[in-house]
Amino acid sequence: MENTEQLQVAILVSPGMGHLIPNLLLGNRLVTHHNVRATILLVTTPTSPPSESHLLSPDLNIIEIPPVDISGLVNPETKVVTLLAIMMREARPGIRSAISSMNPRPEVLIVDLFGTESFQIADEFHMLKYVYITCTAWFFASTAYCGNVLDKEVEGQYVDQKEPLRIPGCKPVRPEDCVDPMLDRNNQQYREYVRMGIEYTFADGALLNTWEDLEATSLEALRNDEILRSVARVPVYPIGPLKRPVDPAGSQTEIIEWLDMQARESVLYVSFGSGGTLSAEQITELAWGLELSQQRFVWVVRPPTGRGVDGSFFQPGKTGSDGTPDYLPDGFLSRTGSVGYLVQMWAPQVEILSHPAVGGFLSHCGWNSTLESMDSGVPMIAWPLYAEQRLNATLLTEELAVAVRPEALPTKKVVRREEIEKLARRLMQYREGKGMRDRVRQLQCSGERAVSKGGSSYNSMCQFVEDCRRKLKS
Repeated sequence: MENTEQLQVAILVSPGMGHLIPNLLLGNRLVTHHNVRATILLVTTPTSPPSESHLLSPDLNIIEIPPVDISGLVNPETKVVTLLAIMMREARPGIRSAISSMNPRPEVLIVDLFGTESFQIADEFHMLKYVYITCTAWFFASTAYCGNVLDKEVEGQYVDQKEPLRIPGCKPVRPEDCVDPMLDRNNQQYREYVRMGIEYTFADGALLNTWEDLEATSLEALRNDEILRSVARVPVYPIGPLKRPVDPAGSQTEIIEWLDMQARESVLYVSFGSGGTLSAEQITELAWGLELSQQRFVWVVRPPTGRGVDGSFFQPGKTGSDGTPDYLPDGFLSRTGSVGYLVQMWAPQVEILSHPAVGGFLSHCGWNSTLESMDSGVPMIAWPLYAEQRLNATLLTEELAVAVRPEALPTKKVVRREEIEKLARRLMQYREGKGMRDRVRQLQCSGERAVSKGGSSYNSMCQFVEDCRRKLKS
């Protein structure tokens, strides 16, 4: 007989749209499919974006944790991982106060990647504690192994190693694919990353936004590899793919109307997520590459910032007489107006990817975007910029074979227009692109089965809820 007792869960979310969306989706899933009462504890900043209302179930509560002043703890050179870690650390009094005032008080605390220091609050209130890894099982395995083993065993910088970093039972990590915090062991963000890798193993379990068919090797290693299990010793629950649904309001935009007039699978969608930016030189080369490829495109473009590849939320620059922004080649819009659609800063991504006219996605390979692309059956040009995106790009190109990528990392070398032209044609015109499209559609069907009732991820979420109830009774 099914247990109908309602579980009380709090989900702690660090700042940023890329963190908010998968946690809202997790909360919705627990509320609508698993008889759980869930509350989102959202750590805010003065510039936090509004919640995406169409993602919110009426039964999902949100408590905003007020912004904290960290101005005395950071400087203009502070890296993103360090910023988020400090924000979450300083927000703990507000988090503790919010949990203390909840009635009924939650029995389970789920934190995202940056929230593990709040495990001590869960211990204070006798709550179970879980971490929600909003990316791959491979990332979880390598992070836990780095924090507990590689940090002690590897001498010197990871990027200077001659051989790939071996993660027991998993695909090795090439030095050039290391996540951003591992690029400089002398920087504070590396120390924060190591701490998080250690603290992940203090959880009662780890929820992963992936599924069995997508990452069978890494999941098998996390469960059964003797060495890795001795390090990452927590139960893992693959519960994905959790991704944004199509927003009905998004289908009324001018972009969608333009796509309605294009042939099936003829448009390349170009976007680098909510935070990705390119240099002025790279923007110029990308513009010329798209033009030379003669492929139809929708490009979500941002001005260069001079603040690295993870700059975000900046204002558009000036525009020329034909409407071309001043950071694009002169006359670009005039020359490409019949085949291209330029959007400054933001576009309804899920609605674009799910449109029948879209046949490819030039993407930064953030995991949210990757899942949305696979869910739409759209193959990719992998253009990783920061965070764990290089790992994702390697998974997409070498293991899943649903993407192509430039010969050199875009963060190491400017990708020239000739190579961009070839990549666009490979994906959109040639037999290779058709093969990738067939494979990504298989993953699309596999992901849909996984989260459907009786599927592997649905059953894994059921197991998580049941394990919570069992532990609370024991």
